[in-house]
Amino acid sequence: MSETAVKDPYKLLNIGFGNLVIAGRVVALLNPASSPMRRLREDAKQSNLLVDATQGRKTRCIVVMDSGHVILSSVQPETIRLRFTQGGD
Repeated sequence: MSETAVKDPYKLLNIGFGNLVIAGRVVALLNPASSPMRRLREDAKQSNLLVDATQGRKTRCIVVMDSGHVILSSVQPETIRLRFTQGGD
């Protein structure tokens, strides 16, 4: 994700079900299937930095923010990446 993809530092990125994050603060979009990602989720939960934005659905993407927060989304990482680079929802 390049800096040129997000010109406005307060541009919002839809991560599903009307949940939005500031696009300029996104560090990574990760697939939750691997063991390191499960550990990342558990560590964030223990540190009170986990935000579940799945609305009860299956987690398909883990969004890591520059603040250390870990956000769970039920939208595919590729879909969020497209929204990020196109700047639209």
